[in-house]
Amino acid sequence: MTDARLRRGRISLCVSFFAQGVTFALLVTRIPAIQDRYGIPDGLLPVFLAAVPVLAGAGSVLTERVVARVRPALLLRCLQPVVMLALLGVGAGGEMWQAAACLGAFGLAVGGLDASMNMLGVSLQRTYGRSIMLGFHAAYSLGGIVGASLAWAGAHWDLALFVSYLPAVAVLLPAALIGSRWYADADPPAVVPDAGPGAPADGGPAREGASGVVFRALLPLCLVMAFAYIGDSTVSNWSAKYLKDTLGSSAELATVPYNAYMVTTLLGRALGDFGVRRFGPVPVVRFGSLLAAAGFAVVAAATGAWSGILGFTLLGFGLCLLVPQCFAAAGRMFPAASDAAVARLNIFNYVGFLIGAPLVGALGDAWNYRGAMLVPMVMVAATLFYARSFARVPGGYGGGHDGKERPRTADVG
Repeated sequence: MTDARLRRGRISLCVSFFAQGVTFALLVTRIPAIQDRYGIPDGLLPVFLAAVPVLAGAGSVLTERVVARVRPALLLRCLQPVVMLALLGVGAGGEMWQAAACLGAFGLAVGGLDASMNMLGVSLQRTYGRSIMLGFHAAYSLGGIVGASLAWAGAHWDLALFVSYLPAVAVLLPAALIGSRWYADADPPAVVPDAGPGAPADGGPAREGASGVVFRALLPLCLVMAFAYIGDSTVSNWSAKYLKDTLGSSAELATVPYNAYMVTTLLGRALGDFGVRRFGPVPVVRFGSLLAAAGFAVVAAATGAWSGILGFTLLGFGLCLLVPQCFAAAGRMFPAASDAAVARLNIFNYVGFLIGAPLVGALGDAWNYRGAMLVPMVMVAATLFYARSFARVPGGYGGGHDGKERPRTADVG
């Protein structure tokens, strides 16, 4: 695979991550408007919200089976338009069944979309021979900031949902389709029987599948993924309420923590690949988990709004490093079955999302929200015990005795 094709593949995949960040933010930040448009009762709203990640998990499971026969690049090319059109459908409908159908289609498609994007990212990183996964997730974070800003503008000017969604889809859908022409979908590497737990028995190239994935080996990464998303959903669902009700801030100031969290997530991911290349993934994961745990501790102990905002800012810098490294580690752990490993790992994205918000809310109501913040703190701190699972696989790409990454060759493949 030539350098030019690698560069085009990397840029086009960044466009896909960015577009998905915008799309997802436009959906989740306009939940109140969606509820009002369709007249969804408060008691039924949690069912609608929970259905999306549940169906996304199912979509990720289906993706594992599909990519055994179809390349992830083709699947991503087909699913990204479905996700964007489902978003438009949410904005265009008027009956509750239409909202259910569009959100269902969104959930199923987004599970496959998230999985296939990260499969391509892992494949490209393997071909590059150095860390680039954090850069893709930085593009997603940037898209989230843009999408949230567009949603704010739509709410500020009281735009109809369809009118709010249409300009973003009209720009991003053609851009994603054009960019999909240059997706770089590499073949699995040729490995020998002792090269790692995902090696094929004959030592030759293998089409990726579930047979090479040992779930016991993947489990530590699955737990870290779930812990990271429990922390992330805590910030997205409870930061504003915590600042306003517990720390006594104004309603305007209560919107700052999530914005600060998103900005620091972007910055941390934009710089994180350099840290992985310099120090290796294990120190970076340990640093991220310690910083995230410290952020939750500062939030729990905060005496005022600005100290709470500081805690959420630290959280952004820490948590942002964990998820991309989970996907990258799964690719190293199962080099001949990385697509299947990524699909299984991606399910725990939605597990963490489903658990996080209800868990913190229930603890906050039963106890108090300061104490509730200690639970995700303990979970992200537990990542320290699983950090060795992010180490290089002997003989795998980017390997070495020092755990640091080798420079990329001039022409890979």
